[in-house]
Amino acid sequence: MRKNPASNVNEHDDEMLPEYDFSAGVRGEYAERYARSVTIVLLDPDVAEVFPDSAAANRALRALAGIVREQQSRTPAS
Repeated sequence: MRKNPASNVNEHDDEMLPEYDFSAGVRGEYAERYARSVTIVLLDPDVAEVFPDSAAANRALRALAGIVREQQSRTPAS
């Protein structure tokens, strides 16, 4: 017996939780950024509370990167 092809259309619907709402989504909103090789990083909620926007997160990471580079330059290579 053949299955009705339409019956398979929603076979993965059970994986979508009811609270997922993409009705206000914009298709391709981040496509240009992705094409420019921008890396998107997801922050844990407790970390995201500290940084109001990406500029704040970037400033903090640049400061930390400077400290790491300084420490690496002081440590003799093995």
